[in-house]
Amino acid sequence: MSTLRTPVGPQPPAVYWRRRLLVVLGIIAVVVVVILIVSRPGSGSGSPNPHSSNSANPSDNPSGEPTDEAASGDPTELCDPSVIVLEAITDADSYPAGVQPMLSMSITNTGAAACTFDVGTGAQLYSIVSGADPIWNSKDCQQAPTSTPQVLEPGKTLSTTPFPWDRTRSSATTCTSERPPVVAGGATYRLSVSLGEVESASDKPFILN
Repeated sequence: MSTLRTPVGPQPPAVYWRRRLLVVLGIIAVVVVVILIVSRPGSGSGSPNPHSSNSANPSDNPSGEPTDEAASGDPTELCDPSVIVLEAITDADSYPAGVQPMLSMSITNTGAAACTFDVGTGAQLYSIVSGADPIWNSKDCQQAPTSTPQVLEPGKTLSTTPFPWDRTRSSATTCTSERPPVVAGGATYRLSVSLGEVESASDKPFILN
């Protein structure tokens, strides 16, 4: 017991007391660190969660109704043909002699969501008649038809690229031969269009002079 109170050694007693004090302080520091690790101050239920405001919660939409993002529709879904509206277009109502009418069609998605529809040349059909007489059909001598799936936004209208009609009567057997011109001099012709199974509700009349 006397050696604990009165250090014994070749060096002065003050040296041994300082060493004992350093050892005691080291033990106290270890105990404090252990207590801090076990208690983890600030981790209680009252502390904020930095991720809670950004996390998705299925209960945020308990009604099951679609969110704005879902309501916009999935563009990969095919359009219901009933929501597609076509219009036959010519660049004029009347043409002077020698001027070729430019033909095209407009395509409108009247549905509530974006969807995909084939608008390629392989799906397009342009037909011209005069009275009950079929005059010209774009399928008769079509070359390299294409398939072009296109996302159609709701309420938006797209137009195909206009192309000229050479004012001749077409047939699948005269693709490489010269065709006689159709009657002009004020004759009325009517253009109708279709896209796949969708047809224009009305045709577009025009006059050839």
